[in-house]
Amino acid sequence: MRFAIGDTDFLLDGEPHRILSGAIHYFRVHPDLWADRIRKAKLMGLNTIETYVAWNAHAPSPDVFDLTDGLDLGRFLDLVAEEGMHAIVRPGPYICAEWTNGGLPYWLFTDGTVGVRRDEPGFLGAVSSYLQALAPVLVPRQIDHGGPIVLVQVENEYGAYGSDPVYLQKLEAMHRAIGLTVPFTSVDQPMGTMLEDGSLPSLHKTGSFGSRSTSRLERLRQAQPTGPLMCSEFWDGWFDSWGEHHHTTPAAASASDLDDLLAAGGSVNIYMFHGGTNFGFTNGANDKGVYRPIATSYDYDAPLDEAGRPTAKFHAFRSVIERYAPVPVLPASMEPGGSGRLESYAYSSDSLEARVAPATDLAVRLDRVASLRSLLPALTDWSTHDTPPTFDALGAASGFVLYRTEVDLPSGGVLTVGDEVRDRAIVSVDGTVVGVLEREHHDRAIALPAVTGTLELLVEDQGRVDYGPRIGEPKGLIGGIAVDGVPLARWSASPLALDPMPEAALTILADALPTDGNALAGPVFATGSFDLDSADDRYLRLDGFRKGVAWVNGFCLGRYWSRGPQRTLAVPGPVLRAGRNDVVVLELHASAARTVQMLAEPDLGHTEA
Repeated sequence: MRFAIGDTDFLLDGEPHRILSGAIHYFRVHPDLWADRIRKAKLMGLNTIETYVAWNAHAPSPDVFDLTDGLDLGRFLDLVAEEGMHAIVRPGPYICAEWTNGGLPYWLFTDGTVGVRRDEPGFLGAVSSYLQALAPVLVPRQIDHGGPIVLVQVENEYGAYGSDPVYLQKLEAMHRAIGLTVPFTSVDQPMGTMLEDGSLPSLHKTGSFGSRSTSRLERLRQAQPTGPLMCSEFWDGWFDSWGEHHHTTPAAASASDLDDLLAAGGSVNIYMFHGGTNFGFTNGANDKGVYRPIATSYDYDAPLDEAGRPTAKFHAFRSVIERYAPVPVLPASMEPGGSGRLESYAYSSDSLEARVAPATDLAVRLDRVASLRSLLPALTDWSTHDTPPTFDALGAASGFVLYRTEVDLPSGGVLTVGDEVRDRAIVSVDGTVVGVLEREHHDRAIALPAVTGTLELLVEDQGRVDYGPRIGEPKGLIGGIAVDGVPLARWSASPLALDPMPEAALTILADALPTDGNALAGPVFATGSFDLDSADDRYLRLDGFRKGVAWVNGFCLGRYWSRGPQRTLAVPGPVLRAGRNDVVVLELHASAARTVQMLAEPDLGHTEA
C-alpha cells in the first residue's frame, strides 16, 4: 500500500483518506495494557494511533538503547497493525509531552558544549545515532513495507522555540537517510509566525489547537495553500501540575470543536485519546519564571481516562465521528454506565464481554519501618568532590542525590546556594532536619543551628523542564554551597538507587520487625502487605502522608504530594497478582498515618469549578 499527500486529501492507494487518530504514549502505559487501549481507540471510531518516541527513556546512557518490555516500540506498533489501524510516529528528537527534559537525554548536555534543538554538530551527531537505532523498528513498519506507519513528524512545535531552516533541513535529511519513505509532517500552533518558523516547504504543515477550529484551520490554510488540513494535536484536555487543580474541559464543547474540524474536511489526531501515567521519575516541568513540576497522573481529561475507562468525552467524540465515518458496534461493557472493561483482546470480533468489576477497597497497614539512613548502604555509591557535583556529573538522570560534608559551626550560620536549587533540598545536620529549600519559592538560604558534625542535603529532581529555553539544564545544587559566605569543600555525594530499588534494600525492609504506632518521621521507608483475589487495576491513596514516592511489588508508581491535585496513584493490574502483594512508601517528611488505601476508583482531585 502507498500513503501520500494530495492536493486536497491524504491519499491511501490513490483514494482520499481522512486520518482519525488518537494519541497513546506507549511509555506511559503498562505494556500488558497496550492492546486494551488500542482496541478502545478503534471502538471510538479512530483508524490511527499516534505516539511520540521518548529518546531519553530508550537511551538512559550513551551506550544503551533499550527496546524491551515497556519500551518495545516495535511490539506496540505491531499491536496497532493487528487491530487494522495505521500509526503516526513522532520521534522528535524533542517531543515536549510534559515528559522530563522534553525527551532529550540529560547526558547530551553534561559537557556544556552540545547545542539544544539547533544546527550544532554535537547535537546533530547524537540525533543521527538515535535515528539509526530506531531504523530497525520504524523502517520495516512503514505502510509501503506492509506496516502501519503512514506519517512521521520531524521535530515538534519548533516554531514556538526557534526559526532555523538549516537545522530542520538537516533533521529531515537524517530521517530520510535511515530509510523512512512515508510523508513527513511538522506541527505548530496557528498563531503568529509559528507555522512558518517551525516548518519547511518539504514538510506537510499541521496545526496544534483545542478550540476555535474553523479559524485555526483558516490560518493553517493561509500558511499552506494546498494539501489536506490536519490538526495533529487536538487538545481535548490538559495536564496537571502539583499544587493546581485537576484540569477538565466540557465534553460538549470539545465535541463541538471536533465537529467543526471534521465538517471542514480536516483530519485529526486527538491529544490525548488516553494519557496514562508518569510512572517513576519521568514527569517533566515548566518554568516561565516560576518552576512548576508536572503531576504523576497524565489523565489529561481524555476520552479514555487514566484507568482506561471511557468517559463522557469518549461517547461525545464517538457520536461526532460517526457522522463522518463508520464506527464499530460497542460491546455492552463500553456503553455509558458499563464497566469500561474488555474481557479479551480477540481481534476477530467486536463483541467483547465485560470483566468482573474489582473487589472492594482495601486498607493496608505499613507495619514495617526503616529510616532512609539505615538503608543508605544498599542505595548509595559514594564519590568525593571539592564542590557539590550536579546530578548530571554523577550520571543521575532523575530522582534523588544525597550530599554530605562536615561542618564546624559553634555559633550556627546561614547556608546559601550560589545560583539555584534544582529542585528541592531537605537540609539536615547530624540527622535532624533543619528545613527545606524549594526552587518554586526561589529559596537559596537557610539558617543552620550551632553544630559540629555532618551536614546533609537530600536533593530531589522534581522533573526536568520540558518546554522553553531551560531545556537541558543540569540538576542539583547549582553554584556551590557556602556558610556565611565561606564556600564548603570536601563533599561526598551519591545518587539514590530507587527505580528500581535494589534487592538488598527490599530485603532489609522485608526483614524489619512489625512495629506499633501510627506516625512516621521521615525521611523513612514503610512497607506493608495485602492480599487480592484477582489482579485488577487499583489506586493507591495516601491520606495523612505529605510527600514521597511509592512502589507496589517493586514497580515505581511515581511521586505523591499532599498539595494535590491528585489523591491517588495508579496501580496497573499487571503489576498486581492474586495472593500476596507488597507496597513500599518513601515518606520524605512526616505522616500522621501508617495506613494506606488500595481503592477500586481513582481520585484526581478538585477541579476549577
